Amino acid sequence: MYDITVVGAGIVGLATARELLLRHPRLRVAVLDKEHAPGKHQTGHNSGVIHSGIYYAPGTLKARLCIEGRRELWSYCRSKGIEFRTVGKLIVALNDGELPRLNVLWERGIANEIEGLEMLDGAGIRAREPHCAGIRAIFSPATGIVDYGAVAAALAEDVREMHGEILPDHRVTAITRMTRLLEVKTGAGPVTTRALITCAGLYADRLAQMTGGARDPKIVPFRGDYLVLKPESRHLIKGNIYPVPDPAFPFLGAHFTPRMNGDVWLGPNAVLAFAREGYTFGNLNGAEIFETLTYPGFIRLALKYPIVAAGEMYRDIVRSAYVDWLRRYIPTLRNEDVVPGPSGVRAQAMNADGTLVDDFVFEGSKNVLHVRNAPSPAATASLSIGAYIASDASKRFALS
Repeated sequence: MYDITVVGAGIVGLATARELLLRHPRLRVAVLDKEHAPGKHQTGHNSGVIHSGIYYAPGTLKARLCIEGRRELWSYCRSKGIEFRTVGKLIVALNDGELPRLNVLWERGIANEIEGLEMLDGAGIRAREPHCAGIRAIFSPATGIVDYGAVAAALAEDVREMHGEILPDHRVTAITRMTRLLEVKTGAGPVTTRALITCAGLYADRLAQMTGGARDPKIVPFRGDYLVLKPESRHLIKGNIYPVPDPAFPFLGAHFTPRMNGDVWLGPNAVLAFAREGYTFGNLNGAEIFETLTYPGFIRLALKYPIVAAGEMYRDIVRSAYVDWLRRYIPTLRNEDVVPGPSGVRAQAMNADGTLVDDFVFEGSKNVLHVRNAPSPAATASLSIGAYIASDASKRFALS
């Protein structure tokens, strides 16, 4: 029997378990995961960006936890000898119509006290990124890159060293309340625990419903496919290059990201995934796609953005169209400069009215705490999210 069981061995679940053990060394803590090793889904399928916190509205959990988490992540990586690089980011406006939205980001960045922000004109853009088009851009020097798989592996090792247990191949199938305990039924047998924290990502809503949580917000999976620059074309990109977020598109948009191994990723786009873990076009789960397509929130979202959705799907199928879209920022980019890259699936929480849940969402009840929404920048914020959850758990579960 365990004092606390964490479901999900992604970077947020591991950071949570580590923080609980740091604060309460005598706790018996287990981390369950359905895969054979930690970090196999969103943790292992993201672009590796350490976000500065410029995008998020001041006062939100995202803003606070991203900024705190970034600084904690820098410190943690230094202490563990994990390499990271502050390569910076340009958020580029291509035309006058994008300038008001760029100015909103500038004001948010100033309000959030993001370090070292600069507003650049066209010449300033090309001084930093010689191949980049644009009339104005925000430069954020605090944005960086890291291998989140390496961070997750270090967190897992910390948990084990503090006598926590990580139990792979434990897919949760049901959760039963007993008088004072919870029985977590898994494919590897039942686990009994005094308290439960779920950090289940793409299955966050389902785990919450197992303990009587609300249906909404519901997780709708969006696949993002990347292109990768060929080695001989990597000179086109020096740091992160991002578009100004488009209010007609509910994600940040395709961008250019250098990787720790020297690769440069272009993307991701955003198309509906045909399964919650549908990393390719051919991954289809009939029950899960039916569940999504019949959800009122998704129907309302699709009706609101039909042209945007059609454009994303077209560019996903026709690579030359994808490159044309990216060429707006790097005019010298050619079709032959890129090859198909990896994909990720974003666990996007959605309300029944079709609105996407923007901020982090945590939901609790008696001896249970669920992470209902933790999309980007959750990897950047993982250590501060872990601390936030541990503080909540300490009060909620009366930990001594």
